[in-house]
Amino acid sequence: MRSENLDVVVMGGGPAGATAATLVAMGGFRVALLEREKTPPFKVGESLVPYTYETFARLGIVERLKKSHFQKKHSVQFFSASGRGSAPFYFSETDPHERSTTWQVRRSELDALLLENAADRGVEVHQGIQVQDVLFEGDRAAGVRARAADGPTFELPARVVVDATGRSALMARKLGLKVSEPHLRKVSIFSHFRGATRDPGIDEGATLIMHTRNRDSWFWYIPLAGDVVSVGVVGDLEYLMDRSSDAQDRFDAEIRDCPALEERLRGAEQAIPVRVVQDFSYCAERIAGDGWVLVGDAFAFLDPIYSTGVLLALRSGEWAADAICDGLTKNDLSGAALGAFADPFIAGMRAFRKMVYAFYDRDFNFADFLKAHPECRQGVIDILSGNVFGSGVESIFGPMEAMARLPEDQSVGAV
Repeated sequence: MRSENLDVVVMGGGPAGATAATLVAMGGFRVALLEREKTPPFKVGESLVPYTYETFARLGIVERLKKSHFQKKHSVQFFSASGRGSAPFYFSETDPHERSTTWQVRRSELDALLLENAADRGVEVHQGIQVQDVLFEGDRAAGVRARAADGPTFELPARVVVDATGRSALMARKLGLKVSEPHLRKVSIFSHFRGATRDPGIDEGATLIMHTRNRDSWFWYIPLAGDVVSVGVVGDLEYLMDRSSDAQDRFDAEIRDCPALEERLRGAEQAIPVRVVQDFSYCAERIAGDGWVLVGDAFAFLDPIYSTGVLLALRSGEWAADAICDGLTKNDLSGAALGAFADPFIAGMRAFRKMVYAFYDRDFNFADFLKAHPECRQGVIDILSGNVFGSGVESIFGPMEAMARLPEDQSVGAV
């Protein structure tokens, strides 16, 4: 691996890292991306929202996505504890743009596509490389220390270090910046099924969100290509991970307690063993410092209820790349310069966060809210679509706060 004259090193090859690396390379700078896995692994986060389209367009992969086998997604639908479904929220209802048709993906395939595109655009992609530490010269990040599984440790100097290590959050942990969200300590148990019921026509690929009878948990139902449906239950850690039962037993019990889901899975076959993932929400106190910047889950992770993870990864990677290119051009790699995108990005995250808190408020119901405030339907659809950056969706939270317990905004800075 050549190490001389490297402008940027990106730690991590998920959507955030691949996006940041690709766009910096397209800006004419030398970029190396280090990914610890030799091939992209299985992940959840399979449902995309419409406003991922803008970043995909900048990366030049929209046509490849259109020609892919990924299941098309046109809407989101919510089901109550009794099993009654809301009217679907069709993205095209208020936005006729082609982005209103998005996709349900296998993350390993999407991540592989993004890495392949990065290499095609000039990024030096190195897989099977484990980053061990970030190197500093004083307070400024100056590169990384890493090693291959079967090789010696080496140092890779760079002018900018991008942390895209996901929930490992290497930099935030190293600098003591990670702050957990105590009210959103969730866990998910999930699997894939074959032969499950899929709705006809335009609704076939809809993401379905289903409450269990006691409202202590909820399920996602995400139709994928090849007659596969991703099904997962999310609830408080203390509730779902009861030591009296194993994960499969608890998963089965939760299915039996979800009327809308149980009917859809009648006759279906579970295709893979259940997996368990902690969905603890958190955010770093800073998004950037001298010579370094955080993107995707390395900066913050938010509850998966609205399928926002890939969008936040793509957008943070895109905006970080713009800040990096500007900083390299101007020779200003301060935290203030590299974190110049912090305010609009964090404002969008705050909108999602408030919607998450509303969802978990047992006394709040979106159907009742929209019946009382029909003028807010556009804002709700905008948020479900991912249109939260500079769109003015904050106007819905005044009326919503009268019906739901919403959180105060976290204080996060760039430097």
